[in-house]
Amino acid sequence: MRVPFQVNNALNQLIYYLVSLLYTVPVLLIAFPVHECAHGWVAYRLGDDTAKRAGRLTLNPFRHLDFWGTICLVVARFGWAKPVPINPYNFRDRKAGMAITALAGPFSNLIMAFLSLLLLRLFALLTSVPAVAAGILTNLLLVSAEINAGLFVFNLIPVPPLDGSRILAIFLPDRVEEAFYRYGSLPAMLLVFLFWRYISAPVNQMVTNVLGHMTSLLRF
Repeated sequence: MRVPFQVNNALNQLIYYLVSLLYTVPVLLIAFPVHECAHGWVAYRLGDDTAKRAGRLTLNPFRHLDFWGTICLVVARFGWAKPVPINPYNFRDRKAGMAITALAGPFSNLIMAFLSLLLLRLFALLTSVPAVAAGILTNLLLVSAEINAGLFVFNLIPVPPLDGSRILAIFLPDRVEEAFYRYGSLPAMLLVFLFWRYISAPVNQMVTNVLGHMTSLLRF
């Protein structure tokens, strides 16, 4: 009796994995380009046209996909995009320019999470949508809200090469900043990945709940 149970359990896991990919991949193919394009656009507005000359001021996901990041996305539902090239020496204030540019990425994810929940609330007002389509769209918007909320929080962690480290750097002396990036990135990232798997779900849910409450304050 154990064999059919194991086969059935493995089959259920495979089905769950494939269904989750159908929601996760489209969301990330939107979230990644918006995140990276936000970096490049803000850098451009601050005087650095490196991303523009590299053709990265676009929402075309194929311009932002990283080979290994895409493979990890398909295999583990966790991936990354190619960082937008930035030349901080084109900014009037190197540290301030990098901090503002870095903040643009996570902030774009926060906006997308909020818009996803807002669209979900507006969608709930519709009554003529078929049940199957309604279920798919509802799940897609919920996944979008949770993933973008997670990207917002995760990228603000002040550890290289995450965006939060660029924000932290504005408060560090140059020598400390250099040592931080040279020696602290690998061990710090290992600790982040070790603990993030345990705290990501409640943190993402907390941010999503706060944004959901904000949308509920809107009257329409």
